[in-house]
Amino acid sequence: MKHISISIFKIFLLLVSFSAFAQKETTDTTFVKPKTYRYGLRVGADLHRLSRSLYDDNYKGFELVADYRLTKKIYLAGELGNEDMTVDDDMVNFTAKGSYFKVGFDYNAYENWLDMENMIYVGVRYSISSFNQTLNSYTVYQNSNIENTTGSSNYFPEVTVSPNTEYTGLSAHWIEVVGGIKVELFDNLFLGFSVRLKNLISNKKPAGFDNLYIPGFDRTYAGNFGAGFNYTVSYFIPLYKTQAKKAANTK
Repeated sequence: MKHISISIFKIFLLLVSFSAFAQKETTDTTFVKPKTYRYGLRVGADLHRLSRSLYDDNYKGFELVADYRLTKKIYLAGELGNEDMTVDDDMVNFTAKGSYFKVGFDYNAYENWLDMENMIYVGVRYSISSFNQTLNSYTVYQNSNIENTTGSSNYFPEVTVSPNTEYTGLSAHWIEVVGGIKVELFDNLFLGFSVRLKNLISNKKPAGFDNLYIPGFDRTYAGNFGAGFNYTVSYFIPLYKTQAKKAANTK
């Protein structure tokens, strides 16, 4: 009986050892679920320009935004918009109206987890604007040569001139450096924000006047340099997807 018990115990140990060895062979080599990359078109609109059109009586505008994923990190991107802006300064009142188009690339520097598609990106745009300007009115100041009680001359404004002169066929070209983020709020719905530094490289000016506001570029009071931003909401339309190669993780 003693020998039988010892034999059963040895068989039990052998089965346990075999089971542990088999389990080790099964679990030592595991496969990580491959990451999926979706490719498609993302389209949306700039919320800043739409909201400004509601509260600013001197401004009407919209901007459509889009990007298309070319590789894991690089996106073809662009914006298309229209602006109608009236500027009322102390010396001049004018209206600039026209359309613009921007095209370039974005590089996503953010490493997403699993199947997330958020972006922290930098990019560049080449931009073109075609527009008209109307000089609504201007005011000229002149020395009156009339002395007041203190003995100094006063400057009296002349009557405001309202020529309503329209300048057509104007254009401008510039380069933008872009930095921004895009966050997926819900499935395929993204909220974004970007800042832009601009450098004007070509500017067709009217005779006897200047392009003080360029649709898509903003004011030119600072010379050839400008800055801007936008808030966007966009929707991703998936077209196809790929998977990363399966990698075996051997302990």
